[in-house]
Amino acid sequence: MGLDSLPLAAVPGVRCYSHDPKNVSVMQEVWKIFLYALTGYLALCFVLFVFQRKLLYLPSQARFSEESISSEGLRHWPSYDNFRGFINRDDQIDADGTVIVFHGNAGTAFHRSHYVQALSKQNLRVILAEYPGYGGRDGRPSEQVLVADALETITLAYQEFGEPLFLWGESLGCGVVSSSIPQTEIPIKGVVLFLPWDTLPDLAQTHYWYFPTRWLVLDKFNNVENLKGYEGRIAVLLAGNDEVVPVKHGRNLYASLTTEKKLWVFENSRHNEVPIAPQLKWWQEVVGFISNGHLNPGTPY
Repeated sequence: MGLDSLPLAAVPGVRCYSHDPKNVSVMQEVWKIFLYALTGYLALCFVLFVFQRKLLYLPSQARFSEESISSEGLRHWPSYDNFRGFINRDDQIDADGTVIVFHGNAGTAFHRSHYVQALSKQNLRVILAEYPGYGGRDGRPSEQVLVADALETITLAYQEFGEPLFLWGESLGCGVVSSSIPQTEIPIKGVVLFLPWDTLPDLAQTHYWYFPTRWLVLDKFNNVENLKGYEGRIAVLLAGNDEVVPVKHGRNLYASLTTEKKLWVFENSRHNEVPIAPQLKWWQEVVGFISNGHLNPGTPY
């Protein structure tokens, strides 16, 4: 009997492997699950990309009457019919300067009346700037829209009140302030960044680490890059237990600043728990720093 007539298993040195249909079926199922998971993941990335501004901006459309605004010591500015924000109801002709406050993401400028109460004690005229799409104003929020509108507000305030002019940003407002500075020729005496981040893509990646968020974000609000050329004083205020803008992002920004700067950290505070009572001493400290001591010391504590 020749080799051709022998079964392969009987031939010395030859090993036989059986083709098990069960193994093939398991591998096919594994690949199916992987492809379904990958498709779902990519679909979620697509949804995140398309609807990111809905997730980022949380505007309140509440429009407030002249009576309700007046009850808070404010008035619409520059007018009720064409308002861009709110200002002290009683004109401060002898104010030592004007500060424009660009508020955070949630709520409206009207909800920040504590800035007027605190900063007017430092003899500052306070404008609470409102964003397009917020507080009854027309528009859809985006970095380009908010910054373009902020530049108009800064110009109008400068034309009406002159120098010195200060900018105060709160969280999202820090991005608006920082993005506006390199695009205006109006002299900004000093800047306050209250709960800022370094860049929005970096912040988004921290919160959504399981997505390639850094490369999906459309609105950059790159505070690090935008403040590189600014030569005025910058005060940075951070919340040590900030769950919205983790403190590392604010510290990264502070470390990148090359101009004269000063840092305040409210160690045990979360994002919405920073102590803001008008009588607290830090208000006077911050205003004294950004003004380089050129303003009156304000109300004593």
